[in-house]
Amino acid sequence: MPGTNLTREEAQQRAKLLTVDAYEIDLDLSGAQEGGTYRSVTTVRFRSAEADAETFIDLVAPAVHEVVLNGSSLDVAAVFRDSRIALRHLQQGANELRVVADCAYTNTGEGLHRFVDPVDDQAYLYTQFEVPDARRVFANFEQPDLKATFQFTVKAPAGWTVISNSPTPTPAEVKDDVWVFEPTPRISTYITALIVGPYHSVHSTYEGPDGQVVPLGIYCRPSLAEFLDADAIFEVTRQGFDWFQEKFAYAYPFAKYDQLFVPEFNAGAMENAGAVTIRDQYVFRSKVTDAAYEVRAETILHELAHMWFGDLVTMEWWNDLWLNESFATYTSIACQAYHPDSKWPHAWTTFANSMKTWAYRQDQLPSTHPIMAEIRDLDDVLVNFDGITYAKGASVLKQLVAYVGMDAFFKGVQAYFKQHAFGNTRLSDLLGALEETSGRDLAAWSKAWLETAGINVLRPEIETDAHGVITSFKVRQEAPALPAGAKGEPVLRPHRIAIGFYSLDEAGGKLLRERRVELDIAAAELTDVPELVGHARPDVVLLNDDDLSYAKVRLDAESLAKVTAHLGDFEASLPRALCWASAWDMTRDGELATRDYLALVLSGIAKETDIGVVQSLHRQVKLALDLYADPAWRGTGLARWTEATLEHLRAAAPGSDHQLAWARAFAATARTEEQLTLLAGLLDGSETIEGLAVDTELRWTFLERLAATGRADEAEIAAELERDRTAAGERHAATARAARPTAEAKAAAWASVVESADLPNAVQEAVIGGFVQSDQRELLAPYAAKYFAAVKGVWDSRSHEIAQQIAVGLYPSLLVSQETLDATDAWLASAEPNAALRRLVSESRSGVERALRAQAADARA
Repeated sequence: MPGTNLTREEAQQRAKLLTVDAYEIDLDLSGAQEGGTYRSVTTVRFRSAEADAETFIDLVAPAVHEVVLNGSSLDVAAVFRDSRIALRHLQQGANELRVVADCAYTNTGEGLHRFVDPVDDQAYLYTQFEVPDARRVFANFEQPDLKATFQFTVKAPAGWTVISNSPTPTPAEVKDDVWVFEPTPRISTYITALIVGPYHSVHSTYEGPDGQVVPLGIYCRPSLAEFLDADAIFEVTRQGFDWFQEKFAYAYPFAKYDQLFVPEFNAGAMENAGAVTIRDQYVFRSKVTDAAYEVRAETILHELAHMWFGDLVTMEWWNDLWLNESFATYTSIACQAYHPDSKWPHAWTTFANSMKTWAYRQDQLPSTHPIMAEIRDLDDVLVNFDGITYAKGASVLKQLVAYVGMDAFFKGVQAYFKQHAFGNTRLSDLLGALEETSGRDLAAWSKAWLETAGINVLRPEIETDAHGVITSFKVRQEAPALPAGAKGEPVLRPHRIAIGFYSLDEAGGKLLRERRVELDIAAAELTDVPELVGHARPDVVLLNDDDLSYAKVRLDAESLAKVTAHLGDFEASLPRALCWASAWDMTRDGELATRDYLALVLSGIAKETDIGVVQSLHRQVKLALDLYADPAWRGTGLARWTEATLEHLRAAAPGSDHQLAWARAFAATARTEEQLTLLAGLLDGSETIEGLAVDTELRWTFLERLAATGRADEAEIAAELERDRTAAGERHAATARAARPTAEAKAAAWASVVESADLPNAVQEAVIGGFVQSDQRELLAPYAAKYFAAVKGVWDSRSHEIAQQIAVGLYPSLLVSQETLDATDAWLASAEPNAALRRLVSESRSGVERALRAQAADARA
């Protein structure tokens, strides 16, 4: 039985048979305030290439009342089962299908999600359809290459607003609370959208070249309206319109552009055509650092880029998901970095220190895969929205731009859009366009970079004479073995890189770049760099300067010694970020002991001006101490780090981003009575630090740590929730309750997530976040066996998003031991999980295996 899965072969067969012309979808959401189910009526007009053919249409629904094909009523019981409606005896040429069903609201963030705001007790709805969840709302052929037009008619409660892909009807056009939308252009099912409820909105326009006017809208719940900084969001959006339309040479392809900040969203955002949904945590209700605004801006630009990459031109099947995600990621970062009015010209620094480390981690897991992944079915793609598809793909595109030149790259993109507008493509379509504009044969490049898995390591090999003049300079490239269980073989690749020479300016104390050479590294073990011979050896030699390629970079011994002493002294932010990232990668690989990584961070972080890098280092140090430190030394390391966070907190400029970041870092590991008393004092106001505003979110940060250490009880959590009776407050309270260091608290949290299926997605995520506390390993130990006993049943009975939260979030990652590996291996051998669950558990196992190696390396230091 296929269940809700769909194989690539099935999709290909259906695409050969069918051409889908139009959908008319009529939804009665008038009972949304009460919940339950709603009536869904779908009329589909499509053509069959054959007479008397057979296929199926997808639908996930509690009940189907009517199926009418070409005027004939079908026996529902005979044709609807296993989330499919069988369609037999199709006419060659035109066919019409009408399906009447009851569909269900969800609280999982899939399909039509329903949320009730505790502030106003009003329901708020939105759809989330990627990958295969439009079929939870209306009957459809759920695959990206069967594009069609979509015309929605929605009956909503009085006073509510309905937003979709097409322009919103005016009040005069809405009769009896029925909203009738114009048909969309030809698009895929997964980017259709409906957002319904008493949303607050702000409107403006984008005015482009040749009189172009695009209506813009921003929506959020009324309870967040006071925090909505619409002008800043519009500013970033307009910059994206300017930059993308110029680079793509293709006008924005839809009639309007709305951005809707919606509750309990599983991802960062979703590129529904003309109606982008974004997690409403991006409406900041408390002070955040500039790094948070930068991340939000990248998300806004990423989704806007999707209007071209993904919505205008869509991959034929999910193995080319990178055509959507890698391009949207690359172009969003490039827009931030190169738009003349951008507030974040250092965007590639952020990318190198955050997203790219995600890619490096993913590429060293047993599930590593080529950027162009092998996607056999929907189960495969559901777990493939990962660091390779997004961050490695974007990094490789940056490499391609360096290889062919930015002008040639975007000319190829322009030709691609013109040729394939409102159609579907595969890898060869894009490469063909780029080959034509660049004059380069990209077949070998594609094979090496897009169609093979794994990561390379680049090391300099430098020889000098007695006077310090370079007599030989080579770059050694390594292709480490792929992790056990990974498919494929390691490969050496061609790299376009820059090599930077940096020397310490004794007067100013800064590491300054004195020379830069850009060159091609062959797909070989050694590449000579004769242009650097004869030059004086600098203090630091940095391979992959400017981060042009995707590779793990190592420093030679002399450079490493200088960087260790002066990492914070690089004048530019990007070389600092590259060195920080290299040190972090060495720590994860067991080449640098955790205690030495901590010492390096403590020696250089005070000079780090980039707040995004500072916050990345905070996260990485915490992770290293929790997982990679020798357990016998971990307490010493945590004490040293926590003391340092407090020193930096007290020394930071009052009211600065650094002060806020250090406050959060301190709260994450505060442990002594004195430290916890300070946290409690900051919370109740008896202690103050000049400039530190202990606002709503920071209060919860402090309280959650106090709860996790037993310093705050249920009464204090309830009191804080009373102060913040919002959806965010409810999530924080759930985290705090699950974090308490008692067997009873852990049992209650576990039961609410694993033994019950009632929690909404966002609350479940919050409970899991509280349950897993790194200093509660003894309390968590009994749950390892419970995890393996329960996880397959959870996977088989819950929706994908809910099950994935549990499978990843509750895996015993903190129990770094051979026993955990053995238990995982026994489960993998006996439980017969499907490929998606096997992948997630295997990835988690790999994390424990890596942590064991790193702990052993730290113990030897």
